[in-house]
Amino acid sequence: MILRTSGVQREFRPLLLSISALTFCLGLALAGCSTSLPGLFGSSNAPVETQPGQLPLQQGQSPIESQPIAPGQSAIRVGLLLPLSAGGNAGAAAQSMKNATELALTEFGVTNNIQLIVKDDRGTAQGARGAAQAAIQEGAEIILGPLFSPAVAAAGQVAKARNIPVIAFSTDTNVATSGVYLLSFLPESDVDRIVSYSAASGKRSIVAMLPENAYGSVIEAQLQQIASQRGARVIAIQRYAMDKGKMSEAARRVATAAGQADTIFIADAADSTPQVLQALAQAGVAPGRVQLIGTGLWDDPALFADPKLNGAWFAAPDSTGYEKFVQRYKARFGSDPVRTASLAYDAASLVAALVKTQGQNRFAQESITNPSGFTGIDGVFRFRQDGTCERNLAVMEIRDGSSRVLSPAPRSFSSAAAQN
Repeated sequence: MILRTSGVQREFRPLLLSISALTFCLGLALAGCSTSLPGLFGSSNAPVETQPGQLPLQQGQSPIESQPIAPGQSAIRVGLLLPLSAGGNAGAAAQSMKNATELALTEFGVTNNIQLIVKDDRGTAQGARGAAQAAIQEGAEIILGPLFSPAVAAAGQVAKARNIPVIAFSTDTNVATSGVYLLSFLPESDVDRIVSYSAASGKRSIVAMLPENAYGSVIEAQLQQIASQRGARVIAIQRYAMDKGKMSEAARRVATAAGQADTIFIADAADSTPQVLQALAQAGVAPGRVQLIGTGLWDDPALFADPKLNGAWFAAPDSTGYEKFVQRYKARFGSDPVRTASLAYDAASLVAALVKTQGQNRFAQESITNPSGFTGIDGVFRFRQDGTCERNLAVMEIRDGSSRVLSPAPRSFSSAAAQN
């Protein structure tokens, strides 16, 4: 299920973390499962871990039990927009995300309180526009999805005109805005975490080798910004196309600049990174002389066996809770979920929590953008006012054919701020 399409790598980032990443996650021994969204209440930034199916708690409270709707009270309607009829990986991912949404509502005991309105957006802007209109006409108070950025932009326009919030799954921050929130793995978060950790570890001079596509452009902009904030120096950035000659030329330039650096940042997927490493080796960059760092695209067992990456660091979502989610999903649906399914589960869990605890303000901006954030399957996250998602990530080290946690993901945003 790994996708990599030239020029759109950024958009497919969630799907890049699919079956191969799932295999890696299943190989880890996970401690516990935190699948509710405990940071919703109070001024404390410390999340309170609960079991699957329990709604978030204030400090010291007992679990909040789901109550059936009162006589005469209508179920709250929630739209779910996914590319169910799209071909290939997109359609398969959509079905898995739909399953995960239904699993969350069942485990949280809110199927009597929440009616899910599922619409096929076909993976297109036109399809999403029609799907959003139909869901709203049928009474949706909030929309989950779509998955792809053109669809998010179209559905967001329709929803914002009716003051209906959207929690979508695209990684393209250009479609995020107030009222259209992206619950996804954003490449900017990867850069922030790995560069901050590297700088704190004394690695403060960076050369970067980045693909000549939209994903590489995002990485470049964020690298320049976060390096300046962390007191690191970007010595050189070389972009490359997937052409052997051009990649070799970029690698030679990086090799020249690497003499002044202690870190090389490579931001590419598992199927391309070995080619980049080979080009660097041919250009004279000796493995082990400089620290290699990367993004969550390296979270792939296929890369871990490459000896050139031994000792390399990368940022990735917190895996705590994911293994048990996979077990529960497989028990119900008879197959493994795609990696993106955890996003749909967390989105539905968030909706369930807001419905049970926030009354008439359940989908108000101040409820969705609570600064303390929420704890989901993939760790702690919160929405910014501009619609983007901030995540606490772990730093992983590739070592002897596998990976290990070098620095765990902070368990709250206050502890993340203290680290930085």
